[in-house]
Amino acid sequence: MSKDKQPTAPEQHEEKKKEAAPQESEKEINSEEINSQDLKSEKQPEKETEEPKQAKEAEKPSPAEEMAALNDKYLRLCAEYDNFRKRSQRERDSLYADIKADTLKKFLPVYDNLVRALEQPTADEAYRRGVEMIMSQFNSTMEKLGVSEIESLGKKFDPSLHNAVMHVDDEEKGENEIVEVFQKGFKMGDKVIRFAMVKVAN
Repeated sequence: MSKDKQPTAPEQHEEKKKEAAPQESEKEINSEEINSQDLKSEKQPEKETEEPKQAKEAEKPSPAEEMAALNDKYLRLCAEYDNFRKRSQRERDSLYADIKADTLKKFLPVYDNLVRALEQPTADEAYRRGVEMIMSQFNSTMEKLGVSEIESLGKKFDPSLHNAVMHVDDEEKGENEIVEVFQKGFKMGDKVIRFAMVKVAN
């Protein structure tokens, strides 16, 4: 009967250590893999946050582009203000001209009465000379204000200047020729204050 050699207690202890050693190394490897996975998972959010930052930086205009945009905005604002200033000036000039024309139009009946007074025969030369002086002063004042008489008698009828109230056939006169003026017309520059009231031939 053969007897197997039984391992002693120290040998059994060493074998247990050898068996346990691979298991511990496997545990260490597993822990290293877990730690590396944790690190990767921790680093991923940083990449995600870096990408939006890069996108924001790419969307942000450069200083030169910002300066060009501000310069364009400034030029547009200056152009709008210049247009507004010119439009306001035109409106003021037009309003002033309209008010001036309306005011001068109210003095024209005085002129008509002076014309009638001069047409009336009188033996009083001093009276006549006084009326003539008033008429001369009136005409001078109207000229200084830029008002001029519309030429009518013998001229061709112009609907933008004349108001035809009568028509007559006359072979000696031309077509649409003004043969008589009932009431004189006036204009201030190119603006008609009062149309001339006339008789037109043919």
